[in-house]
Amino acid sequence: MKILVTGAAGFIGSNLCEQLLQQKNVNVIGIDYFIGPTKKLITEKNIVSLVTNPQFQFIQEDLLTIDWEKYLEGVDYVFHLAGIPGVRSSWGTDFKKYVRNNIDVTQRLLEACKNVSLSKFIYSSTSSIYGEKEGKVSEEAKPEPLSPYGITKLTGEYLCHVYRKSFGVPTVILRYFTVYGPRQRSDMAFHKFIRHALEDQPIHIFGNGKQSRDFTFVTDCATATAAVAFADNVVGETINIGGKERASVIEVIRLLEQLLNKNIKIQFEKKAIGEPMHTWADITKAERLLNYQPRISLKEGLMREIDYIKQIGNIKE
Repeated sequence: MKILVTGAAGFIGSNLCEQLLQQKNVNVIGIDYFIGPTKKLITEKNIVSLVTNPQFQFIQEDLLTIDWEKYLEGVDYVFHLAGIPGVRSSWGTDFKKYVRNNIDVTQRLLEACKNVSLSKFIYSSTSSIYGEKEGKVSEEAKPEPLSPYGITKLTGEYLCHVYRKSFGVPTVILRYFTVYGPRQRSDMAFHKFIRHALEDQPIHIFGNGKQSRDFTFVTDCATATAAVAFADNVVGETINIGGKERASVIEVIRLLEQLLNKNIKIQFEKKAIGEPMHTWADITKAERLLNYQPRISLKEGLMREIDYIKQIGNIKE
C-alpha cells in the first residue's frame, strides 16, 4: 500500500505518518514545504524518526509547483493536511497566502488526482467552518465561517465535492476540533500558555476566558485520520474529529497551575475577531464509521505537551 501525505512534517501530519507506518506493507511519501509559523529547526525534529524508516520517503517541495504526476504514480491513498493555519493571521494582506496554500494547492492536487486510480483522498478541514453554534455540532450543521481562514478551508471542502461528483475522486472530509499536544504549532494557545508559564511570563487571553473548546489530543486525531484508509463506506462523507473533554480557557489555565505547581499571571485582551465562543463536536459519525474513541484526557495531554515544550525549551520561537 502506497500513501502520500502532504504537510508530513507538521504537527498532525508527522503523527499521522507514524500511525500509518505501524501498519504492515505500508510505504509513505511525505511532502512538506515548511511554510507554517513554527521554526523549521523545530519542525524538522518532527520527522527525525520518520526519515530513518526505509518505508518513508520525504520530499521538500512547493506544493503549488511540484510535479504531482511524478509522486502520485502508484499511490493508493492521499492525505492532504498541508496548508496555512490560523484564524487571527488570516485577515488583511496575509489572506493571499491562505488563498495560495489552502485553495490553489488543494485545487491543483485534486486536478492531478482525477487521473489517478485512488482508493481515497482524505482532506483535513476544521471546526472553524461551522462558525458560532450552540451545543454539540453535527456534520449537517450549516457552515458559517467567521474568519478568512475558515472560508479557505470550506472552499477546499467544496472543491473536494465537485471533483468527486465530476471526476470520481474518492474524497473524504475530516473536520478537526482544536487539536493539541506535543509538536503543536508555536502560535497555538496551549503552546503559548505553557511556554509563558514555564518562563514566569503572563498569559494573554483574548476575551473573558470563558470561551470553551472541544480539545482533541493529537494522537487521537492521527489515529482517527489513519483509520479512514481502512474504513468502509466513507467516500463522500464529512466526519467530525473531536476530543475526550471540553473546557474553558480559564479551566485550562487552572489545570496548568496544578500541573506546573505555580500561580499563572493572566492578562486579558480584547476579544479576537473571527473566533467562536464555543465549539463542541458531535462525533457520532466518527464512532460509527471509524470506530473512533478519543482516549487521552485533557490532564494527561497537557502533561505530555508540557514535557515536550521543556525538551525544546532552548529553541526560542
